[in-house]
Amino acid sequence: MAKVVKFPIQPPEKFGFRPVRKKRPTSSDKPGQLNLFTGGKVVKLNQLTTFEEALLLDEHGDERAKDFYLKAIKEFDSVPDAFCNLGIIESRGRNYGKAIDCFTLSLKENPRHFESHYNLANLYAELGNLPLAKVHYQISISIEPEFPNSYFNLGLTLAMNREIEEAVQLLISYKRLSSQDDLSQVDELIDSLLRAVR
Repeated sequence: MAKVVKFPIQPPEKFGFRPVRKKRPTSSDKPGQLNLFTGGKVVKLNQLTTFEEALLLDEHGDERAKDFYLKAIKEFDSVPDAFCNLGIIESRGRNYGKAIDCFTLSLKENPRHFESHYNLANLYAELGNLPLAKVHYQISISIEPEFPNSYFNLGLTLAMNREIEEAVQLLISYKRLSSQDDLSQVDELIDSLLRAVR
């Protein structure tokens, strides 16, 4: 006989998407060192790359950000980051197929792109595909083990998938890593999950 897990309290919302907020140096970029073997490039008077312009537009809610991310991709400017942020824009517009495509194209460019794994996990969780959400949260934890939100969201995903003991352990890890002062909702959620398995 199946046991129904009821949450006596409203569980906290999962943490949402995480955009890339700054341009990452490419592997050949070293601080203080010029690369003599690259071709010439157009120098803009405002000193911002196309990706950085897209970021500014995106942070101000300007719809032109999408076009600038696409332009950055064509210019090979922070391609994984641009695809990742484009995926968030597509997800906000409920274009889930395009969003998944953008995140996976980002991962094609950089298989260890943390934000793309994390955001793809959030999208899969939102769409109810808990097994794929679980996989991408686990990968994001392996890439950035000190980022608490991955533990929290994976804990919620496992709780919805009735993997209660593992969910509790992840929520405890979240509490350990979190800098939040008030974790009472998380404590209540852990207590309710523990009561469900007794």
